[in-house]
Amino acid sequence: MLRTDREYREVVRRGERASTPHYTIYRDFRASAGAGDGPVDRKIGISVGRRVGNAVVRNRVKRLLREFYRHNRRVFPAGTRTAIVVRKAPGDAVLASVSAELIPAMERRWGKKGESSQCRPETSR
Repeated sequence: MLRTDREYREVVRRGERASTPHYTIYRDFRASAGAGDGPVDRKIGISVGRRVGNAVVRNRVKRLLREFYRHNRRVFPAGTRTAIVVRKAPGDAVLASVSAELIPAMERRWGKKGESSQCRPETSR
C-alpha cells in the first residue's frame, strides 16, 4: 500500500493515467526499493473523497477496491505504484462490476497480462 501522502502525490503527479466513469487510475514505475535490494514489489493506494458518500459508503468502496487488487494482481505489474481515485459513487457496486470497469481500462492503457508494461523507469534529467 502507498503509505505516505508524499508517495501518493508523487504517483499522481508523475504517473500515467487511465479513466473510467467512476475511477481514475494513475501508475508509475519504481526503479528500486533501496540499495541492492531484490525485485521491487507493487504498491497500490486508494483514495475515496467525501463527495462519494458518507463514511460507510466510502469504506465499502475501499474494501471492494482492496479485494479487486487481491484477486487481480496480474494487472498490477511488479515494480509499479498504482493510485486509484474514486470520482463518482459506483452505486450498488459488487466485485464483478468493479472488475468489469477497471480491468478493460487498465488493459487498454497499459496492455494485457502477457505484454510488457508501457510504464518505464524515469530517465535522469
